[in-house]
Amino acid sequence: MTEKSTMTLLSACSKGGMATVCKINATGPLKQRLVSFGLMRGVDLIMLECSPTKSTFEIKVGNVNLALRKEEAALIEVCNVR
Repeated sequence: MTEKSTMTLLSACSKGGMATVCKINATGPLKQRLVSFGLMRGVDLIMLECSPTKSTFEIKVGNVNLALRKEEAALIEVCNVR
């Protein structure tokens, strides 16, 4: 696999992929919730599952598994996708 340093949306990542969070475009309670679960700039994550229609995603951040809707995942920019 090759590493890509360009930024992409988390919602565009594929199952089993790893990436580094570059930017979170969420605000208010959603951003607070994501940060409280450890999702912040510079953190590595793993895409565990995504629904066939890519409407929901399951990611692993540290020891925490998070389920995100497509709209939430589209607010997270990642880089170093591998």
